[in-house]
Amino acid sequence: MIEDRLATGKLPLEVLASLLRCCPIRDPRVLVGPRVGEDAAVIDFGDRLLVAKSDPITFATDRIGWYAVHVNANDIATTGAAPRWLLITLLLPETTATQQMAEGIMNQVAEACRTLGVTVVGGHTEVSFGLDRPLVVGHMLGEVARDRLVQTGGAQVGDAVLLLGGVAVEGASLIARELSARARAAGVSEATLAEARGYLDDPGISVVRAAQVATGAARVHAMHDPTEGGVATALHELAWAAGAGIEVWEDTIPILPACARLCATLHADPLGLIASGALLAAVAPQDIPAVMAACRDAGIACAHIGEVRPQEAGAFLVSRGARRPLPRFDRDEIARLLE
Repeated sequence: MIEDRLATGKLPLEVLASLLRCCPIRDPRVLVGPRVGEDAAVIDFGDRLLVAKSDPITFATDRIGWYAVHVNANDIATTGAAPRWLLITLLLPETTATQQMAEGIMNQVAEACRTLGVTVVGGHTEVSFGLDRPLVVGHMLGEVARDRLVQTGGAQVGDAVLLLGGVAVEGASLIARELSARARAAGVSEATLAEARGYLDDPGISVVRAAQVATGAARVHAMHDPTEGGVATALHELAWAAGAGIEVWEDTIPILPACARLCATLHADPLGLIASGALLAAVAPQDIPAVMAACRDAGIACAHIGEVRPQEAGAFLVSRGARRPLPRFDRDEIARLLE
């Protein structure tokens, strides 16, 4: 019997859903457990809810510790919670591990935690067999008041889908940092590479403040941050989690200029490119002006990119009058390019 091999990156939604059926929730205090589209668990701690998240950084990067803090904090923030505590697992490759490498990564972790007000409370470090680069896994905890909880699956039919930030901060920066020689050979300018590298800090990959601004302006029904598989995959996950359909207007999605140029030159689709730094939010149509005004005042880009539809309507992308199924990326475009 020949088994189908899985591609690098996130598991297909159907495969993940099948796996999660093996993990029933037996503790009634678990309000949100393992579900497709939900990136954080929620546990009842009385008047406050504990939010827990775990996420690895597996792509090669010179700021791996910094990434690990922010991507975990982002998923905490999308629940409406404040990130508070971090456990960090650091695995170093036996062939290249040095004390300087370990200190460099942990200094990145410490600096990112300082900017977010997060405290490192534990974790694990080791030099591991079989690795060709460092791997960092973050385990973030946060807290939220019971009446302020937001879930990915909370989107309602008729909701507007807003995108705060731009696409794809993380993906463009990774291309510029890890594939610069290839990009130069293809004709990408030094100015574009520098612009893309700078996205990591401006506008940055953190969506903590964007989530706070959105939830402070209106009752947000759902939030989700696009990571592996890009904004297209995140939109599928948002709809799947809500048991709904979705229509997305491609021409309204804010693709950052350097990202657009890199993707055009390297023949990558920006909608399938890892996109930490963007935040999807589903709100009632009447709340669009309030959220957009709050974002404008905070200096955060915000675009109305689609609508939540009934499940039977499916997931579609509309571009210049043409309508086609919303693309699915079972493997992130950055993984494809790196391979």
